[in-house]
Amino acid sequence: MTLFVNRLTQLDVSLWCPRRGLVGASWHVDVELDGELGEDGMLFDFGEVKPWIKMRLDAGADHTLLVPTRAAGVEVHDCREGLCVRASLPYAFEVRAPRQALTLLPWQEITTERLADHMAAELVRRPPPRVSDIRLHLREEAIEGPAYTYSHGLKRHAGNCQRIAHGHRSRLHIWQQGQRAPALEQQWSDWLTDRYLVDRQDIVDCGESGHRGQVASRYLSPQGSFFLSLPRERCAVLPTPTTVEQIAAWLAETITLETGTATRVQAFEGIDKGAIAAARP
Repeated sequence: MTLFVNRLTQLDVSLWCPRRGLVGASWHVDVELDGELGEDGMLFDFGEVKPWIKMRLDAGADHTLLVPTRAAGVEVHDCREGLCVRASLPYAFEVRAPRQALTLLPWQEITTERLADHMAAELVRRPPPRVSDIRLHLREEAIEGPAYTYSHGLKRHAGNCQRIAHGHRSRLHIWQQGQRAPALEQQWSDWLTDRYLVDRQDIVDCGESGHRGQVASRYLSPQGSFFLSLPRERCAVLPTPTTVEQIAAWLAETITLETGTATRVQAFEGIDKGAIAAARP
């Protein structure tokens, strides 16, 4: 017998891609569980499925940076912060973070199929009673129109959002004069895709840190010390923390300033959540 639950939860991560660099991602998680029916006629109580799996995913890959350690140009070693990951392709990149902020995978590239199989194998090591096998499927949200992928870290967040390199794949809706502005949505989604959004206050002296020509950021949060460096052209520097509320406000103000027209922005943070902000000339 197989029990299935679609859209049981979602994963928000960043991953290192040897072609694109730092990429934000959000995936729906669908699950199937095989096993034998009990005397109650059930395999597994639906009310127990979601928290059991979600708790384990939250403690694993969710809100981490996925690193394919066998990708060309990738190096991993211990450091004062915990682990240091350096990459040279497609651009120079370095992150130093506590170990729980990174998911190291002995692959050349991250794929949703392989990641789903890996996470399912972890879950089935200690399955619930009567469950003999678990399968996961990761899929992107179906988005009509533009979407953007970004990464960030929130040092003041009490949870795992404080990790310096986690990300999202998000919708972006922009209104001007009471109507959606698809050209602006496409323009800004294209510009934001695969960028790192950084709080100006977290930027450190690139010359002193040995990362000339790059933006280097550093902060201390409850989970530990974090550092990240990547090329300036791959960054968007905000004058505030990069919460979705501030991202929406920054976009509304920037687009209003550039176009001279009142603008309303609905910025998503992954799937089905986000913030709305408006600005006037």
